[in-house]
Amino acid sequence: MSLIVQKFGGSSVADAAGITRVARRIVRTVDQGHQVVVVVSAMGDTTDDLLDLASQVCEAPPAREMDMLLSAGERISMSLLAMAISALGSSAQSFTGSQAGLMTDEFHGRARIVEVSPHRIKTALEAGHVAIVAGFQGMNTVSNDVTTLGRGGSDTTAVALAASLGADVCEIYTDVDGVYTADPRVVATARKIDRISSDEMLDLAASGAKVLHLRSVEYARRFGVPLHVRSSFSDLEGTWVIPNSEDTITFEKGEPLEQPIISGVAHDRSEAKVTVVGVPDVPGKAAEIFGILAQAQTNIDMIVQNVSTKGSGKTDISFTVPIVEGSAALAALEAAKEKVGFEGVDYDEHVGKLSLVGAGMRSNPGVSFTFFEALHQAGVNVDMISTSEIRISVVTAADKLDGAVRAVHTAFGLDADSTATVYGGTGR
Repeated sequence: MSLIVQKFGGSSVADAAGITRVARRIVRTVDQGHQVVVVVSAMGDTTDDLLDLASQVCEAPPAREMDMLLSAGERISMSLLAMAISALGSSAQSFTGSQAGLMTDEFHGRARIVEVSPHRIKTALEAGHVAIVAGFQGMNTVSNDVTTLGRGGSDTTAVALAASLGADVCEIYTDVDGVYTADPRVVATARKIDRISSDEMLDLAASGAKVLHLRSVEYARRFGVPLHVRSSFSDLEGTWVIPNSEDTITFEKGEPLEQPIISGVAHDRSEAKVTVVGVPDVPGKAAEIFGILAQAQTNIDMIVQNVSTKGSGKTDISFTVPIVEGSAALAALEAAKEKVGFEGVDYDEHVGKLSLVGAGMRSNPGVSFTFFEALHQAGVNVDMISTSEIRISVVTAADKLDGAVRAVHTAFGLDADSTATVYGGTGR
């Protein structure tokens, strides 16, 4: 008997028919002799709808109350799925994040897991039940308030439970057949990747690939949890994410992990570009600026420093931040303007990030040329550049992003002969 954690995204449980289809898959897994823990997201676009509703009644909703509101979506999904499993003659019990033992820090809207104590989940499994857990949520260890983990947090919930329970595999079910070389909604000829290392998957997720939440990949790599990304709309084998690039997982055919030079192209529209203009060009000023942002709980991605347009002795520091954290970052910087001594802040939400990810980039000198030549041919201007051993990222205008993704994907020979299938979801 194996212990399997299955996570189903919002598009998989978008309506009653989808919930019933998911219930059948779960019961089939149980009938094969496995113990099953299920993590569910909110139905369809429920979370977005709740966010829209909150904005209609309050311009700046209290973070605590937003978490109370947004956690309701997953609770609806978990209870309906438990009912659907019961209707099929099997037994299931649903649990909120706090009931499942997911304890977090105090940061509402972006809480991080500090402890997992799944005692009630173990009891349910021992009694022969399917344990269904509301994803995306937990409880603060000090205040006992409900917290949420941020968008995509259900993936992290599933991996955290899999690690704590010692599950044999964590299956992430979505509306595509696995991890692709690009978003199939943008590049119809994207190819499915059969095997990928956690390092490469980390960079894809960090660069905007939405099929897996970044924190869930980090968690899986740290605790050695094998991930299997697959579709809830088909029985096809998906993509295996290997938890340690030094290890090999043996499958039915005994194939080791393949490491192609290029894994895929990712893009992200959720970040804004911030430029702190006219910073005194003396040691310590960058540390001051990023210390201020750290205190504001702002996540920083790409960073570029240039000679300032404001004259000698000055520098401009540009970086990207999540749009949802932009207001807090701007407020923190403006409050420290006089202390740090910079001249102003420019903020631009109309940008997009494109990233090329793959092992072996530094050992192939033609990669950078091919990448930037493809952008040139597509008429794409680059605002910022960042590189690592397995990634090249650029920031460009948002309206150029889709064309840039398709151009780079084609330039590296990643196009498939057939069209990728997207079974559901709005991509909202």
